Amino acid sequence: MSDNKRKIFNDPVHGFITIPHELIFDIIEHPYFQRLRRIQQLGLSSYVYPGANHTRFHHALGAFHLMRKAISILKIKGHAITEEEELAANIAILLHDIGHGPFSHTLENILVKDVHHEELSKIYMHRLNSHFGGKLTMAISIFEGKHTKKFLHQLVSSQLDVDRLDYLTRDSFFTGVSEGVISYDRIIEMMNVSGDELVIEKKGIYSIENFIISRRLMYWQVYLHKTVVCVENMLVRAIERAQQLRANGVKMDASPALTYFFDHAVKVSDFTDDHEVLELYSRLDDMDIMSALKYWRHSDDPILRLLCASILDRRLFKIQMRARPFAQSEVDAIIAEVAREYGVSLEDASYLAWTDSTTNHAYNPAEDRISILTSDGRVTDIAQASDQFNITGLSEPVVKYYLCYPKGMGIVLS
Repeated sequence: MSDNKRKIFNDPVHGFITIPHELIFDIIEHPYFQRLRRIQQLGLSSYVYPGANHTRFHHALGAFHLMRKAISILKIKGHAITEEEELAANIAILLHDIGHGPFSHTLENILVKDVHHEELSKIYMHRLNSHFGGKLTMAISIFEGKHTKKFLHQLVSSQLDVDRLDYLTRDSFFTGVSEGVISYDRIIEMMNVSGDELVIEKKGIYSIENFIISRRLMYWQVYLHKTVVCVENMLVRAIERAQQLRANGVKMDASPALTYFFDHAVKVSDFTDDHEVLELYSRLDDMDIMSALKYWRHSDDPILRLLCASILDRRLFKIQMRARPFAQSEVDAIIAEVAREYGVSLEDASYLAWTDSTTNHAYNPAEDRISILTSDGRVTDIAQASDQFNITGLSEPVVKYYLCYPKGMGIVLS
Protein backbone atom coordinates (compact mmCIF):
# COMPACT_ATOMS: atom_id res chain seq x y z
CA MET A 1 0.00 0.00 0.00
CA SER A 2 1.51 3.34 -1.07
CA ASP A 3 2.20 5.90 1.64
CA ASN A 4 -0.04 8.54 0.06
CA LYS A 5 -3.04 6.21 0.53
CA ARG A 6 -2.21 5.26 4.11
CA LYS A 7 -4.67 7.60 5.79
CA ILE A 8 -6.12 7.95 9.28
CA PHE A 9 -9.46 9.59 10.09
CA ASN A 10 -9.86 11.09 13.57
CA ASP A 11 -13.44 10.19 14.42
CA PRO A 12 -15.04 11.81 17.53
CA VAL A 13 -16.91 8.58 18.31
CA HIS A 14 -14.43 5.77 17.64
CA GLY A 15 -11.10 7.58 17.67
CA PHE A 16 -8.59 6.85 14.92
CA ILE A 17 -9.96 4.96 11.91
CA THR A 18 -7.27 3.61 9.62
CA ILE A 19 -7.56 2.76 5.92
CA PRO A 20 -6.07 -0.73 5.47
CA HIS A 21 -6.20 -1.14 1.69
CA GLU A 22 -5.68 0.95 -1.43
CA LEU A 23 -9.06 -0.07 -2.85
CA ILE A 24 -10.80 1.21 0.29
CA PHE A 25 -8.96 4.50 -0.09
CA ASP A 26 -9.91 4.78 -3.76
CA ILE A 27 -13.58 4.09 -3.00
CA ILE A 28 -13.65 6.75 -0.29
CA GLU A 29 -12.05 9.22 -2.70
CA HIS A 30 -14.65 8.56 -5.42
CA PRO A 31 -17.22 11.37 -5.96
CA TYR A 32 -20.09 8.94 -5.31
CA PHE A 33 -18.80 8.39 -1.78
CA GLN A 34 -17.70 11.98 -1.17
CA ARG A 35 -21.30 13.02 -1.87
CA LEU A 36 -22.22 11.46 1.49
CA ARG A 37 -20.47 14.40 3.17
CA ARG A 38 -23.40 16.52 1.99
CA ILE A 39 -26.22 14.30 3.28
CA GLN A 40 -27.35 14.59 6.89
CA GLN A 41 -27.47 11.31 8.77
CA LEU A 42 -30.55 12.34 10.75
CA GLY A 43 -32.47 14.39 8.21
CA LEU A 44 -33.85 17.44 10.01
CA SER A 45 -33.30 16.20 13.57
CA SER A 46 -30.99 19.18 14.15
CA TYR A 47 -34.18 21.26 14.44
CA VAL A 48 -34.58 19.56 17.84
CA TYR A 49 -30.99 18.55 18.64
CA PRO A 50 -28.62 21.27 17.36
CA GLY A 51 -25.60 18.98 17.43
CA ALA A 52 -27.15 16.42 15.09
CA ASN A 53 -25.35 17.66 11.99
CA HIS A 54 -23.28 14.55 11.33
CA THR A 55 -23.42 13.03 7.87
CA ARG A 56 -23.76 9.71 6.10
CA PHE A 57 -20.01 10.01 5.41
CA HIS A 58 -19.29 9.93 9.16
CA HIS A 59 -21.59 6.96 9.68
CA ALA A 60 -20.21 4.93 6.76
CA LEU A 61 -16.66 5.28 8.10
CA GLY A 62 -17.81 4.37 11.61
CA ALA A 63 -19.65 1.24 10.43
CA PHE A 64 -16.58 0.26 8.38
CA HIS A 65 -14.43 0.62 11.50
CA LEU A 66 -16.76 -1.63 13.53
CA MET A 67 -16.82 -4.19 10.72
CA ARG A 68 -13.03 -4.45 10.91
CA LYS A 69 -13.30 -5.03 14.66
CA ALA A 70 -16.02 -7.66 14.30
CA ILE A 71 -14.13 -9.64 11.68
CA SER A 72 -10.98 -9.52 13.80
CA ILE A 73 -12.88 -10.99 16.76
CA LEU A 74 -14.44 -13.76 14.65
CA LYS A 75 -11.05 -14.69 13.20
CA ILE A 76 -9.53 -14.85 16.69
CA LYS A 77 -12.33 -17.27 17.64
CA GLY A 78 -11.26 -19.59 14.85
CA HIS A 79 -13.72 -18.80 12.07
CA ALA A 80 -12.24 -18.94 8.57
CA ILE A 81 -12.44 -15.58 6.83
CA THR A 82 -10.07 -15.04 3.94
CA GLU A 83 -8.35 -11.72 3.24
CA GLU A 84 -10.54 -11.38 0.13
CA GLU A 85 -13.71 -11.92 2.18
CA GLU A 86 -12.54 -9.47 4.84
CA LEU A 87 -11.89 -6.79 2.22
CA ALA A 88 -15.24 -7.51 0.55
CA ALA A 89 -17.17 -7.25 3.86
CA ASN A 90 -15.40 -3.96 4.60
CA ILE A 91 -16.42 -2.59 1.19
CA ALA A 92 -20.00 -3.84 1.55
CA ILE A 93 -20.53 -1.96 4.83
CA LEU A 94 -18.66 1.10 3.59
CA LEU A 95 -21.10 1.39 0.68
CA HIS A 96 -24.28 0.18 2.39
CA ASP A 97 -25.82 3.70 2.50
CA ILE A 98 -24.39 5.15 -0.70
CA GLY A 99 -27.83 5.20 -2.33
CA HIS A 100 -29.35 7.65 0.15
CA GLY A 101 -30.87 10.80 -1.27
CA PRO A 102 -31.10 14.29 0.24
CA PHE A 103 -31.84 14.31 3.98
CA SER A 104 -31.60 10.52 4.08
CA HIS A 105 -34.96 8.85 4.85
CA THR A 106 -36.95 12.11 4.84
CA LEU A 107 -37.39 12.38 1.07
CA GLU A 108 -37.19 8.69 0.22
CA ASN A 109 -39.84 7.86 -2.42
CA ILE A 110 -40.57 11.58 -2.88
CA LEU A 111 -38.02 12.67 -5.48
CA VAL A 112 -37.85 9.19 -7.00
CA LYS A 113 -41.04 7.18 -6.56
CA ASP A 114 -40.98 3.58 -5.32
CA VAL A 115 -37.17 3.28 -5.30
CA HIS A 116 -35.65 2.36 -1.94
CA HIS A 117 -32.16 3.61 -1.09
CA GLU A 118 -30.92 0.00 -0.78
CA GLU A 119 -31.80 -0.61 -4.44
CA LEU A 120 -29.82 2.48 -5.38
CA SER A 121 -26.92 1.35 -3.21
CA LYS A 122 -26.78 -1.89 -5.23
CA ILE A 123 -26.81 0.10 -8.48
CA TYR A 124 -24.00 2.32 -7.24
CA MET A 125 -21.99 -0.73 -6.18
CA HIS A 126 -22.39 -2.34 -9.59
CA ARG A 127 -21.31 0.90 -11.27
CA LEU A 128 -18.27 1.17 -9.01
CA ASN A 129 -17.51 -2.51 -9.64
CA SER A 130 -17.30 -1.73 -13.33
CA HIS A 131 -15.12 1.31 -12.61
CA PHE A 132 -12.72 -0.73 -10.46
CA GLY A 133 -12.48 -3.67 -12.85
CA GLY A 134 -14.64 -6.20 -11.01
CA LYS A 135 -12.94 -5.83 -7.62
CA LEU A 136 -16.27 -5.30 -5.83
CA THR A 137 -17.92 -8.51 -7.04
CA MET A 138 -17.64 -10.35 -3.71
CA ALA A 139 -18.65 -7.23 -1.78
CA ILE A 140 -21.86 -7.07 -3.82
CA SER A 141 -22.48 -10.77 -3.18
CA ILE A 142 -22.15 -10.20 0.58
CA PHE A 143 -24.34 -7.08 0.46
CA GLU A 144 -27.08 -8.95 -1.42
CA GLY A 145 -26.89 -11.98 0.88
CA LYS A 146 -25.70 -14.29 -1.89
CA HIS A 147 -22.26 -15.12 -0.51
CA THR A 148 -21.80 -18.61 0.89
CA LYS A 149 -21.05 -17.29 4.37
CA LYS A 150 -24.36 -15.95 5.63
CA PHE A 151 -22.88 -14.38 8.76
CA LEU A 152 -20.91 -11.87 6.68
CA HIS A 153 -24.18 -10.53 5.27
CA GLN A 154 -25.64 -10.44 8.78
CA LEU A 155 -22.78 -8.18 9.86
CA VAL A 156 -23.85 -5.79 7.08
CA SER A 157 -27.63 -6.11 7.34
CA SER A 158 -29.55 -7.74 10.18
CA GLN A 159 -31.19 -6.78 13.45
CA LEU A 160 -27.75 -6.70 15.07
CA ASP A 161 -25.43 -5.45 12.35
CA VAL A 162 -22.50 -3.07 12.65
CA ASP A 163 -24.63 -0.47 10.84
CA ARG A 164 -26.99 -0.28 13.85
CA LEU A 165 -24.15 -0.47 16.35
CA ASP A 166 -22.58 2.61 14.79
CA TYR A 167 -25.67 4.72 14.16
CA LEU A 168 -27.08 4.24 17.66
CA THR A 169 -23.72 5.16 19.19
CA ARG A 170 -23.10 8.04 16.79
CA ASP A 171 -26.61 9.47 16.91
CA SER A 172 -26.59 9.34 20.71
CA PHE A 173 -23.24 11.15 20.75
CA PHE A 174 -24.26 13.96 18.41
CA THR A 175 -27.75 14.47 19.82
CA GLY A 176 -26.65 14.19 23.44
CA VAL A 177 -29.41 11.66 24.16
CA SER A 178 -27.67 9.39 26.66
CA GLU A 179 -30.46 6.78 26.55
CA GLY A 180 -29.03 5.66 23.21
CA VAL A 181 -25.64 4.69 24.62
CA ILE A 182 -24.92 1.01 24.00
CA SER A 183 -21.97 -1.26 24.82
CA TYR A 184 -21.00 -1.74 21.18
CA ASP A 185 -17.47 -2.87 22.07
CA ARG A 186 -18.77 -5.61 24.37
CA ILE A 187 -21.39 -6.69 21.82
CA ILE A 188 -18.67 -7.10 19.20
CA GLU A 189 -16.46 -9.00 21.67
CA MET A 190 -19.38 -11.38 22.31
CA MET A 191 -20.02 -12.09 18.61
CA ASN A 192 -19.56 -15.63 17.38
CA VAL A 193 -20.76 -17.90 14.57
CA SER A 194 -22.83 -21.07 14.97
CA GLY A 195 -24.09 -23.01 11.95
CA ASP A 196 -23.13 -20.09 9.67
CA GLU A 197 -25.37 -17.80 11.76
CA LEU A 198 -24.13 -14.72 13.61
CA VAL A 199 -24.78 -15.25 17.31
CA ILE A 200 -24.03 -13.55 20.62
CA GLU A 201 -22.49 -15.56 23.44
CA LYS A 202 -24.77 -15.80 26.46
CA LYS A 203 -22.58 -13.63 28.67
CA GLY A 204 -23.35 -10.75 26.30
CA ILE A 205 -27.13 -11.05 26.72
CA TYR A 206 -27.49 -8.00 28.98
CA SER A 207 -25.71 -5.84 26.42
CA ILE A 208 -28.20 -7.03 23.80
CA GLU A 209 -31.13 -6.27 26.08
CA ASN A 210 -29.74 -2.76 26.55
CA PHE A 211 -29.26 -2.47 22.77
CA ILE A 212 -32.92 -3.27 22.07
CA ILE A 213 -34.22 -0.95 24.78
CA SER A 214 -31.88 1.84 23.66
CA ARG A 215 -33.11 1.46 20.10
CA ARG A 216 -36.73 1.87 21.22
CA LEU A 217 -35.84 4.95 23.26
CA MET A 218 -33.83 6.52 20.44
CA TYR A 219 -36.74 6.09 18.06
CA TRP A 220 -39.20 7.98 20.23
CA GLN A 221 -36.69 10.55 21.51
CA VAL A 222 -34.81 11.24 18.26
CA TYR A 223 -35.85 9.50 15.04
CA LEU A 224 -39.60 9.81 15.64
CA HIS A 225 -39.56 12.80 17.99
CA LYS A 226 -42.81 14.60 17.26
CA THR A 227 -41.12 17.87 16.26
CA VAL A 228 -38.79 16.00 13.90
CA VAL A 229 -41.79 14.20 12.40
CA CYS A 230 -43.53 17.54 11.92
CA VAL A 231 -40.68 19.43 10.20
CA GLU A 232 -39.80 16.47 7.97
CA ASN A 233 -43.44 16.20 6.91
CA MET A 234 -43.41 19.93 6.17
CA LEU A 235 -40.38 19.43 3.92
CA VAL A 236 -42.11 16.55 2.12
CA ARG A 237 -45.16 18.73 1.47
CA ALA A 238 -43.02 21.62 0.25
CA ILE A 239 -41.38 19.31 -2.29
CA GLU A 240 -44.71 17.81 -3.32
CA ARG A 241 -46.22 21.28 -3.75
CA ALA A 242 -43.26 22.36 -5.87
CA GLN A 243 -43.62 19.20 -7.97
CA GLN A 244 -47.29 19.95 -8.54
CA LEU A 245 -46.59 23.56 -9.54
CA ARG A 246 -43.83 22.44 -11.90
CA ALA A 247 -46.18 19.86 -13.47
CA ASN A 248 -48.68 22.69 -14.03
CA GLY A 249 -46.09 24.67 -15.96
CA VAL A 250 -44.94 27.04 -13.22
CA LYS A 251 -41.25 27.93 -13.41
CA MET A 252 -39.45 26.64 -10.31
CA ASP A 253 -35.96 27.85 -9.51
CA ALA A 254 -33.88 24.80 -8.62
CA SER A 255 -30.60 23.09 -9.45
CA PRO A 256 -30.43 21.21 -12.78
CA ALA A 257 -30.37 17.87 -10.97
CA LEU A 258 -33.44 18.65 -8.87
CA THR A 259 -35.25 20.03 -11.90
CA TYR A 260 -34.57 16.82 -13.81
CA PHE A 261 -36.23 14.68 -11.14
CA PHE A 262 -39.18 17.07 -11.06
CA ASP A 263 -39.63 16.75 -14.82
CA HIS A 264 -39.13 12.99 -15.20
CA ALA A 265 -40.98 10.09 -13.62
CA VAL A 266 -37.80 8.11 -13.01
CA LYS A 267 -38.07 4.36 -12.41
CA VAL A 268 -35.48 2.07 -10.89
CA SER A 269 -34.69 0.63 -14.33
CA ASP A 270 -33.75 4.12 -15.55
CA PHE A 271 -30.75 4.12 -13.22
CA THR A 272 -29.32 1.05 -14.91
CA ASP A 273 -30.46 1.76 -18.48
CA ASP A 274 -29.29 5.37 -18.62
CA HIS A 275 -25.99 6.21 -16.96
CA GLU A 276 -26.82 9.92 -17.03
CA VAL A 277 -29.73 9.38 -14.62
CA LEU A 278 -27.43 8.00 -11.93
CA GLU A 279 -24.96 10.82 -12.55
CA LEU A 280 -27.73 13.38 -12.08
CA TYR A 281 -28.87 11.65 -8.89
CA SER A 282 -25.25 11.77 -7.70
CA ARG A 283 -25.39 15.56 -7.90
CA LEU A 284 -28.40 15.69 -5.55
CA ASP A 285 -27.77 16.38 -1.89
CA ASP A 286 -29.09 18.45 1.00
CA MET A 287 -27.73 21.65 -0.52
CA ASP A 288 -29.99 21.34 -3.57
CA ILE A 289 -33.03 21.13 -1.31
CA MET A 290 -32.10 23.95 1.06
CA SER A 291 -31.14 26.32 -1.75
CA ALA A 292 -34.45 25.52 -3.47
CA LEU A 293 -36.36 26.35 -0.28
CA LYS A 294 -34.58 29.71 -0.16
CA TYR A 295 -35.76 30.46 -3.70
CA TRP A 296 -39.28 29.16 -3.12
CA ARG A 297 -39.91 31.19 0.02
CA HIS A 298 -40.47 34.08 -2.42
CA SER A 299 -42.79 32.05 -4.66
CA ASP A 300 -46.05 33.54 -5.92
CA ASP A 301 -47.78 30.45 -4.54
CA PRO A 302 -48.88 31.15 -0.94
CA ILE A 303 -48.83 27.48 0.08
CA LEU A 304 -45.26 26.90 -1.03
CA ARG A 305 -44.18 30.27 0.30
CA LEU A 306 -45.57 29.51 3.76
CA LEU A 307 -44.07 26.03 3.95
CA CYS A 308 -40.59 27.14 2.86
CA ALA A 309 -40.45 30.20 5.11
CA SER A 310 -41.73 28.17 8.05
CA ILE A 311 -39.02 25.53 7.59
CA LEU A 312 -36.18 28.00 7.02
CA ASP A 313 -37.14 30.22 9.97
CA ARG A 314 -38.19 27.30 12.18
CA ARG A 315 -41.74 28.50 12.61
CA LEU A 316 -42.97 24.96 12.76
CA PHE A 317 -46.54 23.73 12.62
CA LYS A 318 -48.35 22.28 15.61
CA ILE A 319 -48.33 18.52 15.89
CA GLN A 320 -50.58 16.38 18.04
CA MET A 321 -49.61 12.74 18.52
CA ARG A 322 -51.63 9.99 20.17
CA ALA A 323 -52.23 6.24 20.25
CA ARG A 324 -55.55 6.23 18.35
CA PRO A 325 -56.35 7.54 14.86
CA PHE A 326 -57.82 11.00 14.44
CA ALA A 327 -61.44 10.97 13.37
CA GLN A 328 -62.06 12.13 9.82
CA SER A 329 -64.37 14.83 11.22
CA GLU A 330 -61.46 16.23 13.25
CA VAL A 331 -59.19 16.30 10.22
CA ASP A 332 -61.88 17.85 8.02
CA ALA A 333 -62.50 20.58 10.62
CA ILE A 334 -58.81 21.49 10.72
CA ILE A 335 -58.52 21.55 6.91
CA ALA A 336 -61.66 23.71 6.63
CA GLU A 337 -60.31 26.22 9.14
CA VAL A 338 -56.94 26.33 7.38
CA ALA A 339 -58.73 26.97 4.07
CA ARG A 340 -60.66 29.88 5.63
CA GLU A 341 -57.63 31.31 7.44
CA TYR A 342 -55.39 31.32 4.35
CA GLY A 343 -58.04 31.87 1.69
CA VAL A 344 -57.24 28.68 -0.24
CA SER A 345 -59.26 25.72 -1.48
CA LEU A 346 -59.80 22.63 0.65
CA GLU A 347 -57.53 20.73 -1.73
CA ASP A 348 -54.72 23.24 -1.28
CA ALA A 349 -55.31 23.38 2.48
CA SER A 350 -54.43 19.69 2.65
CA TYR A 351 -50.80 20.71 2.04
CA LEU A 352 -50.97 22.62 5.34
CA ALA A 353 -52.94 20.15 7.46
CA TRP A 354 -52.66 16.37 7.39
CA THR A 355 -52.77 13.22 9.45
CA ASP A 356 -50.62 10.09 9.25
CA SER A 357 -49.03 7.48 11.49
CA THR A 358 -45.59 6.25 12.44
CA THR A 359 -44.41 2.90 13.77
CA ASN A 360 -41.61 1.87 16.12
CA HIS A 361 -40.52 -1.77 16.00
CA ALA A 362 -37.49 -2.17 18.27
CA TYR A 363 -37.13 -5.89 17.61
CA ASN A 364 -38.96 -8.09 15.14
CA PRO A 365 -38.50 -11.86 15.69
CA ALA A 366 -40.18 -12.50 12.33
CA GLU A 367 -37.13 -11.01 10.60
CA ASP A 368 -33.53 -12.16 10.84
CA ARG A 369 -33.51 -12.82 14.59
CA ILE A 370 -30.90 -11.91 17.21
CA SER A 371 -29.59 -15.28 18.34
CA ILE A 372 -28.04 -16.14 21.68
CA LEU A 373 -25.50 -18.97 21.96
CA THR A 374 -26.04 -20.76 25.28
CA SER A 375 -23.26 -22.37 27.31
CA ASP A 376 -24.34 -25.85 26.13
CA GLY A 377 -24.15 -24.86 22.45
CA ARG A 378 -27.84 -24.26 21.77
CA VAL A 379 -28.97 -21.23 19.76
CA THR A 380 -32.12 -19.42 20.83
CA ASP A 381 -33.89 -16.16 20.07
CA ILE A 382 -33.15 -13.23 22.38
CA ALA A 383 -36.87 -12.90 23.20
CA GLN A 384 -36.82 -16.44 24.65
CA ALA A 385 -33.33 -16.29 26.15
CA SER A 386 -33.87 -13.02 27.99
CA ASP A 387 -35.21 -12.99 31.53
CA GLN A 388 -36.51 -9.48 30.92
CA PHE A 389 -40.24 -9.52 30.21
CA ASN A 390 -40.01 -6.19 28.42
CA ILE A 391 -37.89 -7.68 25.61
CA THR A 392 -40.92 -9.73 24.57
CA GLY A 393 -43.00 -6.58 24.85
CA LEU A 394 -40.55 -4.66 22.68
CA SER A 395 -41.14 -7.25 19.95
CA GLU A 396 -44.57 -5.73 19.37
CA PRO A 397 -44.80 -2.69 17.06
CA VAL A 398 -46.04 0.58 18.56
CA VAL A 399 -48.11 2.80 16.27
CA LYS A 400 -48.70 6.49 16.95
CA TYR A 401 -50.98 8.76 14.95
CA TYR A 402 -50.31 12.43 14.38
CA LEU A 403 -52.05 15.51 13.06
CA CYS A 404 -50.12 18.56 11.82
CA TYR A 405 -51.44 22.03 11.05
CA PRO A 406 -50.37 25.71 11.38
CA LYS A 407 -50.39 27.04 14.91
CA GLY A 408 -53.27 29.24 16.09
CA MET A 409 -56.12 27.39 14.38
CA GLY A 410 -58.15 27.24 17.58
CA ILE A 411 -59.51 23.74 17.10
CA VAL A 412 -60.08 21.72 20.26
CA LEU A 413 -59.65 18.01 19.65
CA SER A 414 -61.15 15.31 21.82
